[in-house]
Amino acid sequence: MTLWYEGPLAAFDTETTGVDVEVDRIVSAAVVVQDAPGGRIRATRWLVNPGVPVPPAATEVHGLTDDHLQRNGRWPSPVMEEIARALAEQSGAGRPLVVMNAPFDLTLLDRELRRHRASSLSRYMQNVSLCVLDPRVLDKHLDRYRKGRRTLTDLCAQYGVALEGAHDAAADATAALEVVRAVGRRFAARLERLSPAELHTLQAVWHAAQARGLQAWFARNGSEEAVDPAWPLRPEVPAAAA
Repeated sequence: MTLWYEGPLAAFDTETTGVDVEVDRIVSAAVVVQDAPGGRIRATRWLVNPGVPVPPAATEVHGLTDDHLQRNGRWPSPVMEEIARALAEQSGAGRPLVVMNAPFDLTLLDRELRRHRASSLSRYMQNVSLCVLDPRVLDKHLDRYRKGRRTLTDLCAQYGVALEGAHDAAADATAALEVVRAVGRRFAARLERLSPAELHTLQAVWHAAQARGLQAWFARNGSEEAVDPAWPLRPEVPAAAA
């Protein structure tokens, strides 16, 4: 029997105008698919004209300027529809979906669908089983006492994964997919008996515990920053509270 981390996986990543899922916009996205370790990567890419200015700080990260996006990007509405359908298609085909820091990318996509399609990510997923593998949550649970940051760059270094062209959506999605395979191999004794669906359920529990721990750390250090325990998708913020 093929173990899940040696089988088909898909991965999703975005580049954005900022880090606030409620107000920021997607400027590029990618879905990559690989049927087996070392196999060919099939990538679908989107470039978006978000209709709002791209802050210089965001451009410094991903290199996408207002001028480039206005000239080459597509309008958000059809793109968000295509992305949501692509994720539903991969889920419907039974491929676990790798998303690094899933509550960010999936929630941002959900808000873009609400903004431009009067819809939601859950509506596109209503006939399929969404199964997410989040390398950040997995690594933090399985190697919880390791010191240091856990960005995608850090995880690639930790697991010996090459990251070429960081902050390109397809490159980041591919690297996250490879990290998940590496996590599976390193912690095979703890993971091989779990199905991706079981891991999806467990990650929601693990992320909530991780969020509580981070919230407590913030409190001890005098910060009032809130940490959302929801995973892999944050609930919609009521209009009055937005």
